[in-house]
Amino acid sequence: MTPAINKPLPEFEAVATGGLKIGPDTFHGQAVVLYFYPKDHTPGCTTEAMQFRDRYKDFVKAGALILGVSRDNMASHEKFKANLELPFELIADTEEKLCHMFGVVKNKIMYGKKVKGIERSTFLIDAGGTLRGEWRGIKVAGHVDEVLKAVKLLKKAA
Repeated sequence: MTPAINKPLPEFEAVATGGLKIGPDTFHGQAVVLYFYPKDHTPGCTTEAMQFRDRYKDFVKAGALILGVSRDNMASHEKFKANLELPFELIADTEEKLCHMFGVVKNKIMYGKKVKGIERSTFLIDAGGTLRGEWRGIKVAGHVDEVLKAVKLLKKAA
């Protein structure tokens, strides 16, 4: 079941770096920014991760936790996280369960071949586990600031 705006998230289970087990109830009382990206150690994904890293304290101050999601395995995530000194966890969605649940797996053309890839997307979940915002097919430039603005508005509304 795909999450819908202003509806509670369906049940799910995922594992993140640091051995963290994640489900809809994990972060009750705290907003979550869940961002999906195509691949660790690639230029656009590195830039996006660094922008979330650089604004991390602002997100925490606004009451939100950041989680990155890709299909990479845990070893790749741990290395990516260490290399970029990311202060947030990364979910290894190797079986694409979360990717399919959020509808971010799309047909893409890479080097002239059709492939299934992750569409860069971000979702904002409120402290009660309800989906409050989504950005799909985003461009990295300016995106983190836009999400932070939405988190701040969410905090004001609470």
